Amino acid sequence: MDKFTLLKQYFGHDAFRPGQEAVIDAVLGGRDTLAVMPTGGGKSLCYQIPALMLPGLTLVVSPLISLMQDQVLALQENGIGAACINSSLSHEELQDIYRGLRAGAYKLLYAAPERLEAPGFSALLQSLPLSLVAVDEAHCISQWGQDFRPSYLKIHDFLVRLPQRPILAAFTATATEAVRADILRALALRDPFCIVTGFDRPNLYFDVLQPANRAASLRCLLEERRGKSGIVYCATRAAVERVCADLNAHGIRAVRYHAGLEDDERRQNQEDFQYDRSPVMVATNAFGMGIDKSNVSFVIHYNMPKSLEAYYQEAGRAGRDGEPADCILLYSPADIVTARTLIEHSSENDTPGEAARQHVHEQDLRRLDAMVAYCQSRQCFRGVILDYFGQDHPETCGSCGNCASTFSDQDITVPAQMILSCVLRVREKLGYFVGTALIVQVLRGSRRERVLDLKLDRLSTYGLMRDYSAAQVRACIDELIVQGYLFIRPEHQTLELTAQARDVLFRGKTVSLSRRYQMETRARKRGKRAAAAADAPAALLDALKALRTRIAQEEHLPPYLVFSNAALTDMAARRPHTPEEFLEVNGAGKKKAARYGAVFLEAIRAYEEEKGEETE
Repeated sequence: MDKFTLLKQYFGHDAFRPGQEAVIDAVLGGRDTLAVMPTGGGKSLCYQIPALMLPGLTLVVSPLISLMQDQVLALQENGIGAACINSSLSHEELQDIYRGLRAGAYKLLYAAPERLEAPGFSALLQSLPLSLVAVDEAHCISQWGQDFRPSYLKIHDFLVRLPQRPILAAFTATATEAVRADILRALALRDPFCIVTGFDRPNLYFDVLQPANRAASLRCLLEERRGKSGIVYCATRAAVERVCADLNAHGIRAVRYHAGLEDDERRQNQEDFQYDRSPVMVATNAFGMGIDKSNVSFVIHYNMPKSLEAYYQEAGRAGRDGEPADCILLYSPADIVTARTLIEHSSENDTPGEAARQHVHEQDLRRLDAMVAYCQSRQCFRGVILDYFGQDHPETCGSCGNCASTFSDQDITVPAQMILSCVLRVREKLGYFVGTALIVQVLRGSRRERVLDLKLDRLSTYGLMRDYSAAQVRACIDELIVQGYLFIRPEHQTLELTAQARDVLFRGKTVSLSRRYQMETRARKRGKRAAAAADAPAALLDALKALRTRIAQEEHLPPYLVFSNAALTDMAARRPHTPEEFLEVNGAGKKKAARYGAVFLEAIRAYEEEKGEETE
């Protein structure tokens, strides 16, 4: 069969997405390939279609067990022989897969890069006809990238040991020009076909909020998205625990995921999220690299990530089905301190050699600076991201928080002078700087025990801002941090003056606080985009989703593996009446049509009959 027939029969699509056909043709032509395609851009098809057309086996090197299992299950549901080998398998399960490999039962085999060093596994693959090796999340091979995994450097050694070198194809969604060069070098790609299809995800809505109360803001955002599936990313395990507990205490069902949990709980929580039993996953970045769940409709970052690469990769887990989705970052200047601390203790700094460690450290700090600039930008958020990855773009996108807003400046010179003077007076009184909370208490005239014990109530700045709320004082402090007049020292979390503070205190420098006013709410904007996405009757779409949920429960499958949200939306818009028309639905391949077509056609018929009765 040709590539178009395979695309329709197994995956239910009538046409390739941008870049897919060119990559497939290069691989089928025997060329090594490096493809940089956005999350949701269909990278997996670029090696799955060739795997079906090439003789022998395709090995997919993938970094996470969850990703491998998701993709293998999806392939099996489509009638394609696939398996994955990982540390969760028993000895008997592993031997069953080995027997299947020797018998030619699989076209695709997924394995982690660490597995390539196992002598038994390596020896087995040397005895098999291996046509293609696909390296997923290839940016992990670059020690200058944000997700460096030393085990990826062993891929080249594995290839050298094979009796005949297969075609090598590398795929990633987030790679700057420097990281792309590192991938080409480390994998030793031969005369590679290189393609960058672009980093833009038009269906994603980007926004950065700076709420006074992050927990309350998160709850509000999730209440607006009741019934939708999404991820809340936190910077630390402690934050995951705190946020997840708070959401459940307020009636928002959420599960947690981080590396400190027992394997059984992590597995159960991921399954609850995958199967839509829990709509919200609260997690560190240990969750989700390459996650294949297509119906994630929002990703909210509770804390600022360390880099734009990490942010875009994590945010990009929303909207993989092409439906409108939101990517919202809740930002506080205190996040900068947390990120710097994580960088200081990052395992990336274990790079051998002092010079290399210093280079990696400096690179991490530059990436953090770019992330902070994104959070503080007044420009189009999408444009800031695309600039970072070197892609041209219009000045505005019309689909981000900044493009939907106007800005005005408020003079805060007087409260800024009060705050800076208070920090200075406390330092002179005690001989050391203190934390933000104590400065706020002094400024607002608190009678708390610590304030009185330290005799800070005798300072000239005591009670200067008693007419301001604590949130207003903190907002001014945050702005002074952003503008470089204050900083938080990571070691002790103390609020300290910078040299520039003297310009405000003694040289007449004015300070402004930028206010953003949204011209259109996210809910209205999302509604408009959703309406434009498909002309699908809401009642029919709800009925089809309910049917999908029932089937998924009966067959113990994640609902999106029955049909994606995008497929159901297309189905509701087309309203097919025959098996032939059902095959025209985007995402309905022959196997799925044969398996589920009759019940979905019956649901559509029942809807139309009910609608006709109401009309009469």
